[in-house]
Amino acid sequence: MLKERVKLVAYWVWTTDLVLTTVAFLVAWWLRSHVLPQLLPEVFPTELYPLSRYLGLLPLVLVIWTFFLVTREAYTSRRTVALAMEVWQVVQIVAAGTLTLAAAGWLLRLEFVSRPFLILFGCLNLILLLGEKLALRLSARHFRRRGFNYRTLLMVGINPRSEEVARIIEEHPHWGLKLLGFVAPNGSSPETVAGFPVLGKADDLPGILQNEVVDEVIFVLSRRQLDEFEDSFLLCSELGIRARVALYFPHMKARVVLEELEGIPLLTFTNTPGAIFPLFVKWLSDVVLSAVLLVVLSPLLLIIGLAVWLSSKGPMLFSQERCGLNGRRFTLYKFRTMNLGADQCMDEVAHLNEVNGPAFKARHDPRVTPVGRWLRRWSLDELPQLVNVLKGEMSLVGPRPPIPDEVDRYERWQRRRLSMKPGITGLWQVSGRAGIDDFDDWINLDLRYIDQWSLWLDFKILLKTIPAVIFARGAA
Repeated sequence: MLKERVKLVAYWVWTTDLVLTTVAFLVAWWLRSHVLPQLLPEVFPTELYPLSRYLGLLPLVLVIWTFFLVTREAYTSRRTVALAMEVWQVVQIVAAGTLTLAAAGWLLRLEFVSRPFLILFGCLNLILLLGEKLALRLSARHFRRRGFNYRTLLMVGINPRSEEVARIIEEHPHWGLKLLGFVAPNGSSPETVAGFPVLGKADDLPGILQNEVVDEVIFVLSRRQLDEFEDSFLLCSELGIRARVALYFPHMKARVVLEELEGIPLLTFTNTPGAIFPLFVKWLSDVVLSAVLLVVLSPLLLIIGLAVWLSSKGPMLFSQERCGLNGRRFTLYKFRTMNLGADQCMDEVAHLNEVNGPAFKARHDPRVTPVGRWLRRWSLDELPQLVNVLKGEMSLVGPRPPIPDEVDRYERWQRRRLSMKPGITGLWQVSGRAGIDDFDDWINLDLRYIDQWSLWLDFKILLKTIPAVIFARGAA
């Protein structure tokens, strides 16, 4: 019965989403066709095609929106999801839907579809859907605080972690979760835990599940206790009660993701970003921006290449093997800033190293040419790496790509910086890299970038890179 109610609510929310999308579609047509031509006749001198023509596009809109609403799991339980996450999900759905609609209009040669109309429709749809989600969230919290629309939980296991889970549930009444009490392992046990009653022991669980109204059972157990409760897992399955297991590894700081391989559940521990859509946007941005920059900057690239070639003996480009994502080897390209054969003279300049650790950096490296020193000051020697970005070996933003010899000398914890694709710029570069001489500080900045990664962080780093390059801040 409870599952049927959940499905019914999901159907009503889906219907409301499509109704609001239809309203946004119609209002966008009205604004563009009748309001904007009167308010801004110079910008919008004509009306749109008749509404009857646009209505033929509406079924396609509803199909596209349904696809993204369902695939982005907009109708799963949002009890414990933060508002910011739900807002970001709606933004993704509307953006993806609008872009798909624009692409469909271009492919199907629907000349009557106006770009201002699409922008208006996307903005109105976003406002309406966000307003709906906020209203649903507030009303659900209102009813849950008053004891309606809640799910009853049973906690199996008595330990500090189970007490922490109980405390979290108690501190968030708007989630609509009601903890009935605890079930202890066989043996002696207290009468109450964290203010909740102990309803029985492991052997009593079948009777508790049959006599109490229990929607979910949360098992918070040590690895040794899992065998003791194996029959309890099977019992929950037989009774149709959802069972959850709270895993606790005190020395591991990683997100836990449950995945599936042909029906086999896989418990995944990861420290790296795993959201598919933001990572796809990052890849798409890398490809588009690197291609555009290579075209726009091609005259500058040619001038720099000629300056390097004419100023010192040797090729314009310097290529070097570097380590990329998870240690993959690739050839990195830079404008040559040192004399020919400089990489074979490392022993002669090793004493000039200003960094503690396996990396090498020297402000007054005698191997650097006059033109090379100028290129390094303005970070122009890095521009050929746009080719590496276009090839998918690097990203515009990411950790610094190390050489294999440096990686061989890493401590184990330092190797995690290889878990994201290296970048041309990054948190280290915009944090004043010339003033950071401790190798561990470099690594920690890269790890902080990986742990806090988001599209917004990439955007901020790219913005900070512009003044850092223009004013030569942080350049060695």
